Amino acid sequence: MIKKYIFLLALLACNCLEGQNIILPEAQKTGGMPLMEALSKRASVRAYDSKEISIQQLSNLLWASFGVNRADGKRTAPSANNKQEIDIYVLLKNGAYIYDAQNNTLLLVTSEDLRRQAADERFSEAPVQLIFIADLAKRGGYSEESLRTANIDCGYICQNTYLFCTSEGLVTVSRGRFNREALIQKLKLRTDQKILLAHSVGFPKKQ
Repeated sequence: MIKKYIFLLALLACNCLEGQNIILPEAQKTGGMPLMEALSKRASVRAYDSKEISIQQLSNLLWASFGVNRADGKRTAPSANNKQEIDIYVLLKNGAYIYDAQNNTLLLVTSEDLRRQAADERFSEAPVQLIFIADLAKRGGYSEESLRTANIDCGYICQNTYLFCTSEGLVTVSRGRFNREALIQKLKLRTDQKILLAHSVGFPKKQ
């Protein structure tokens, strides 16, 4: 099993997983920085090194953000009425994926590198761009109330992302500015899927 994930990491590094779903390694659910220390160090960072994060770190990041943490399928962040309407789209150099938390898998949407549509030049070096998208069909369709509720649920996930990155020695920033129209088209989103937020994730830029 360990050899399998080392092999997957090598494939990611050379961009050879293009055109495929990615089965993630099981997230590491122990260890890390104490909560109060992570809170004291949490910050938004806007300068990134281009170094790739490992597939294990990616799995841990996604699980911490909005992974399954109970046998009944509930998640690491709350959602009103357990609708779980927020989908995390993961933009990597080898493509864009949807995080399937139940199966711990990245489902390929497109093999195109969309990271520059998700970030301007200030954040473009970050190896991972996360896009939080509300599937309002899970809340009965679009309404001001369903969108407002989805934004609140997105905030819970956002904080998980920040705290994990702080604990792991990674850096991140949440952003509301990106090429929304391009992402809607490239990610093949429906009208009742609304992009709420982006997160750039990576290592701090070396001084």
